Amino acid sequence: MSDFPSSTDSYSDSEDSHGYLGCAEVIAEVWTLLDGECTPESRQKLREHLEACPGCLKHYGLEERIKLLIATKCKGEKAPEGLRERLRLEISRTTIIRGGP
Repeated sequence: MSDFPSSTDSYSDSEDSHGYLGCAEVIAEVWTLLDGECTPESRQKLREHLEACPGCLKHYGLEERIKLLIATKCKGEKAPEGLRERLRLEISRTTIIRGGP
């Protein structure tokens, strides 16, 4: 059984006509919320969905614990510049692919 929300959760897998986010969009944006990198409007939509969807809230909590664990274990150490640059490149590629035309 998966920890990801299923089609039986409170919200559907796509944004509806009222602008609510579906589970897939919430899961894709969890880290932007955790890192404080989303817009206030996006943050509000994500929080509204999380309050109403137990499956996504559970996933959010898991990601939050992972982030805390990483922060605890790394204790402020910086990654080597080469690794940081490769990560920036991969994030950029992912954003371009996901953002699409």
